[in-house]
Amino acid sequence: MKCRIALMSLGCAKNQTDGEIMLGLLADNGYEIVPEPDDAEVIIVNTCGFIESAKQESINAILQMAEYKNNNCKLLIATGCLAERYKDDILLDLPEVDAILGTGDYDRICDAIESTFAGEKYVKTGEPDRNAPECLPRILSTPPYTAYLKIAEGCSNNCTYCAIPMIRGKFRSRRIEDIVNEARTLSQNGVKELIVIAQDTTRYGTDIYGRPSLDKLLCELVKIDGIEWIRLHYFYAEAVTDELVKVMAKYDKICSYIDMPIQHASNKILRRMARRTTKEEMTEKITAFRNAMPDCTIRTSVIVGFPGETEEDFRELYEFVRETEFDRLGVFAYSQEEGTPAAKFEDQISEDIKAERLDKIMTLQQGISYEKNKAKLGKVIDVIVEGYDEDNFLFYGRSKADSIEIDGLVYFATEDEVDAGDIIKVKILDADEYDLTGTRV
Repeated sequence: MKCRIALMSLGCAKNQTDGEIMLGLLADNGYEIVPEPDDAEVIIVNTCGFIESAKQESINAILQMAEYKNNNCKLLIATGCLAERYKDDILLDLPEVDAILGTGDYDRICDAIESTFAGEKYVKTGEPDRNAPECLPRILSTPPYTAYLKIAEGCSNNCTYCAIPMIRGKFRSRRIEDIVNEARTLSQNGVKELIVIAQDTTRYGTDIYGRPSLDKLLCELVKIDGIEWIRLHYFYAEAVTDELVKVMAKYDKICSYIDMPIQHASNKILRRMARRTTKEEMTEKITAFRNAMPDCTIRTSVIVGFPGETEEDFRELYEFVRETEFDRLGVFAYSQEEGTPAAKFEDQISEDIKAERLDKIMTLQQGISYEKNKAKLGKVIDVIVEGYDEDNFLFYGRSKADSIEIDGLVYFATEDEVDAGDIIKVKILDADEYDLTGTRV
């Protein structure tokens, strides 16, 4: 048996799937995967580098894992977005790191370990547009009944605040047959819920099929036996087609869950962000979803404090959130990312104003979320069981309206046997801003 390896993955689900493939490759090549770093001879930190707080978290994680080099750990490897974006800084300031792999190179993890043990300072970055081979092994880090399904890599939208195109390259779709084969394998291994991800799922297929083809992909995924829920993340309003809305409304397997980050509602700010939509178009697409799927859950995220955001611009965003009544909403203070056009804008907003505006939107959304949850009292909903809360003596899980880790939970009482991954019906009896409580029926 080769040496023992632990992996810490930070950041988004797309980074997480890269980490799962690294684990699969390592296991296939005879390495032993261990859950705790103090048992590992090799530690991999799969970093995030999206915004300043994520970069700092990644650096802190590298430094924390470097402490284990005083014990069993012989190699410390940095992979992922921070490694891709700040290779030179890592080489200069973090000598504890023995090897570096960028976002286009995670499938070379075994070469990195073997070469580093042989005495080479292994560094592979600068190819963010490189695609890893298809059909690579994968070890899930999610619960066994849920898996992310990455359908594309990179992004070509080039929003002025975002470093993703620099870090992960231009938008590249996978072929439908490759995605379906992976989904079928996941189903055969017990996965019931697929969470379809890309930086922009609504543009899926435009680069290889000549038109947005998410609707075509979904029509194939719903045919897979064993897959009971299909959840979609990261829509862009301007890329939502009538065909996509119709397909989502047609199939019960597809969760009526629309994750569509709008980022702002002032057309002036949207233009400065280089977003390709308007407030009016966003309203039109939200209305289309709600007309086709009256029970749909719409999740969004917004950025406050973007350069040049006046009090009037913020008020327009605030009113849009109030009037639209999103079911789920996340708020981010603008992060000035080096290398992006917006970082050079002169009219930057102070951190105090950003924090004040963030708090106002979050307070507004808490009230909206509470009213939305109260409207579910007395209703019976499907819930995928996740575990048991020993403090409250209740089981818990997620509804079709709740994605893993980012949304709320449904707590429930039952006298029957239930296992993680079971999909059951729960009658809702109580609600707060984020979670629901009920009983199995």
